[in-house]
Amino acid sequence: MATQNYTQRLVLEPDNTHRLANLCGHLNEHLQQIEKSLGLKVQNRGNEFKLTGSKHAVELAGPVLTKLYESTANEGGINPDIVHLVLKEAEQSHSATVEKKPRYDFDKPLILKTPNTSVKPRGAHQQDYVESIYRFDINFGIGPAGTGKTYLAVAAAVEALVQDRVQRILLVRPAVEAGEKLGFLPGDLSQKVDPYLRPLYDALYEMMGVERVGRLIEKNIIEIAPLAYMRGRTLNNSFIILDESQNTTTSQMKMFLTRLGFGSTAVITGDVTQIDLPKGTRSGLVHVTQVLKDIEGIGFTWFDSKDVVRHTLVQRIVEAYDRYDQKTITSLGNQDSLQEHGHERDA
Repeated sequence: MATQNYTQRLVLEPDNTHRLANLCGHLNEHLQQIEKSLGLKVQNRGNEFKLTGSKHAVELAGPVLTKLYESTANEGGINPDIVHLVLKEAEQSHSATVEKKPRYDFDKPLILKTPNTSVKPRGAHQQDYVESIYRFDINFGIGPAGTGKTYLAVAAAVEALVQDRVQRILLVRPAVEAGEKLGFLPGDLSQKVDPYLRPLYDALYEMMGVERVGRLIEKNIIEIAPLAYMRGRTLNNSFIILDESQNTTTSQMKMFLTRLGFGSTAVITGDVTQIDLPKGTRSGLVHVTQVLKDIEGIGFTWFDSKDVVRHTLVQRIVEAYDRYDQKTITSLGNQDSLQEHGHERDA
């Protein structure tokens, strides 16, 4: 059933051609920014505007346009950054009085639609994970290998890009060797980090095709990079995935989380039983689950061996390691001793 559209007419006073041109932006870029952010249609003839979309979007767009038009009276006028700020303030103000609707109708089956395939979450934890990605701007998916954490996150990112909810995808991993010393890796930066990022490439190729992914990488619409290259950046209108986050340090995790800009979603995945950091280095993923556990607006989804969707033996292997680790914890009687050996577990 299609969502009912609402229409509202808005007249901005005074009727000033110069200020209206600043409000709309070059080639209507500011109006297009509002349309993409709120998911509605904005049409104007002079100072008369017609807003068409969901009731929620139309109710937000009116005050946004009014406030931005007031700002055009100031010296310097407005720019895309100011539009971002006003949109964010309007959303926060509106959500304080009216419950903000999620970006997905959860009465319908959860299916992530990508150009080459549709991805349906399996089991309760995968469904909770995808719902959390739709609802929150920052999400953590924590659990053993083979539970679909990364794959579902990539599918959600591709869907958001195709539906113009974001303008770009960033796929990030810490470049930590899994217990092996690979030595010097030849080639340019891309060739050096490729071995660490291969699982992300594989998921993208399956969902979008090799040629399309290649074109988007060339245009920098999809960026795949090591975590170290995120420092100093602010990422707006992006879907950002940090994979293998158990191999971040506490300072790297904080750095990554503070990169989030307006209109962006971040998904952080990891397995706290497979930490490859040097002995004595605390995992940023283990640490952040304690630091942010009570922060509103952040989603945590915990997977276990029953969620493994690979070969049946993978589930049995995960369960066997869990039993062994539990026996070790009991025998040591001190969880901190286990953390020193890189087997950190969250209580």
